[in-house]
Amino acid sequence: MQPIASLRPGHKAAVLGEIKSARLTSTRRRGFKIFNAVVGDASGAIRCTWMNQPYLADILMAHAAVVIFGEVKLDSTGLHFMNPEYELVGDDAISRNASAAFLGTGVKTARVVPFYEKTGTVTPNMQRKIVLQALEELPQAIPDLLPAEMRERLQLVPRRAAIEQSHFPPNEAPVDLLNAFRTPPQRRMIFEEFFLFQIGHAWRRHESTIELKPFVPKVDDRIRASAARVLPFKLTPGQRQAVKEIVDDMLLPKPMHRLLQGDVGAGKTIVALLAAIVAMENGLQVAFMAPTEILAAQHYANIAKLLAPSRFRVDLLTGSTPGLKKHTLHAHIERGTTNLIVGTHALVQDAITFHELGLVVIDEQHRFGVAQRAALRAKGLRPDVLLMTATPIPRTLALTDYSELDVSKIADLPPGRTPVQTWVKPESRRDEIYRLIREQLDAGRQAYVIYPLIEGSEKIDLKSATEMADHLQTDVFPAYRIALLHGRMKADAKERIMHEFAAGRIHILVSTTVVEVGVDVPNASIMVVEHAERFGLSQLHQLRGRVGRGAWESHCILLYQAPWTDDARERLKAMADTTDGFVIAERDLELRGPGDFFGTRQSGLPTLRTGDLVRDRAIMEEAHAEARALVDRGGLSGDLLQFVRERWPRQFGLIEVG
Repeated sequence: MQPIASLRPGHKAAVLGEIKSARLTSTRRRGFKIFNAVVGDASGAIRCTWMNQPYLADILMAHAAVVIFGEVKLDSTGLHFMNPEYELVGDDAISRNASAAFLGTGVKTARVVPFYEKTGTVTPNMQRKIVLQALEELPQAIPDLLPAEMRERLQLVPRRAAIEQSHFPPNEAPVDLLNAFRTPPQRRMIFEEFFLFQIGHAWRRHESTIELKPFVPKVDDRIRASAARVLPFKLTPGQRQAVKEIVDDMLLPKPMHRLLQGDVGAGKTIVALLAAIVAMENGLQVAFMAPTEILAAQHYANIAKLLAPSRFRVDLLTGSTPGLKKHTLHAHIERGTTNLIVGTHALVQDAITFHELGLVVIDEQHRFGVAQRAALRAKGLRPDVLLMTATPIPRTLALTDYSELDVSKIADLPPGRTPVQTWVKPESRRDEIYRLIREQLDAGRQAYVIYPLIEGSEKIDLKSATEMADHLQTDVFPAYRIALLHGRMKADAKERIMHEFAAGRIHILVSTTVVEVGVDVPNASIMVVEHAERFGLSQLHQLRGRVGRGAWESHCILLYQAPWTDDARERLKAMADTTDGFVIAERDLELRGPGDFFGTRQSGLPTLRTGDLVRDRAIMEEAHAEARALVDRGGLSGDLLQFVRERWPRQFGLIEVG
């Protein structure tokens, strides 16, 4: 509380005084009225104005004691408050010490006040009153699902006090800690929410391990020798660790549920293939599912080549597989003569029956719906499941979207890979970029040019891939062969162009983001991304991963068109600063927030009321560890077990599939 005489313009302040006069006036605008009041204390008086709030004439009457809070303004008539917050107080408040009069009794003035978002016609002030009334009606002892031992060990504030002080903290609570959500009561509420979310995942993970596999693989010297024969290179330390974790899981009686994360080019496929050999040497079938026909065909070509010296049969099944061949493949899969089947979502069709499916590998798994993943898993009798992604997932999101899974991470790159040189350039430097492309082409290398649109649009000022492919061929690089690739082309046309590009007969591939995932052409050493300011950070990182796959230095140029937003500037700066996909993923999460991290979501993030996945990532990790430890100790019973079984999916807005 401040004396009125001490007020200064531009500062927020609270004053306690008596309403000296109050008046409602009409304006030239029909129905628009202004309410004016003069509030005075022993040191002076100040004018308060509320625009178009005529009902205040029935509330703020002359001689009433009131607290006013807001920003002090200055105009030609002097200091005044514009649309301030107000609270009527007892008539004796002015003659008493103000802080003592309001301590713990005021709803919105003379205390630390919570800010709520306006909800429809319910104003923040109305919400404060509703919350205060609800808190007053709560019993002193309320149910607490957190185990007493954990509350004591982690020194968590009692639940009743945590709820009350999160909304209406004591005046001595530091406002900076409150706004950072780091006071003990707030931290208790955030931990509770995260723990209850994690305990559900931990329990479901525990229950999934109760059903045992019908056949548990074994590993001996013969199988180790078989795996060694297909290895085209020496594994990196990260790959060796991932193989060990995966195979150790496969040798357990419970089904494996593991996520393999690896940056672009980290060698996830060879890790998955070694796991597949373990399964196949034990007489089990393997299904390898990819999100697109291009990627499935590429996986098939690589795997078939590596397994050519072995006794295992590898087949490819996609939506465009001819009918007669498809029928034959179905028979081979059912009889078990196909040991490893690579395919797209065609693998989850009802017509397919596996002989003995023991391992399911799903690449770029976030591109499949939960139902598709569950359908393929159901094709086997509790098979081991390995999900793979080249989209690095921040640790916090891995603990939400994939909390039931064990996670392996390949953090290193295979030998011979060199980091890609990345530059952010304005469109005005285009001629300089074309010179660099020409140097690479003259040296025998190949190039990608990426555009965000397929065809021109009058509404969005973006260059179209179709028009620019013609321009580059005719006006810029007439001596080289240029081809166009985009998602609307037929599968056989896309396959033909990719084959020609991989064979070196196409020098520049002009493409949309259809090349974002899985296309592997080691001779391509330069990529230009047009209108890079329009792309997301993870998408740019995926695109950049198409170059740098050979032994020579590679380049990625991010061309932007002004004006660009601050967010776009931050995204492109992050791309230039690092090639580490996990660092980029964390930065992307900070910039975009968790809701948009995966774009169109296939499986939902939890509905959170107090926690924030970016701000509170450390608390989420703590809650995850506590939940798993509690379940592993067999400590789930009573109210907590009932919560998981009856209320958990509903509280967190999650839909269970499969």
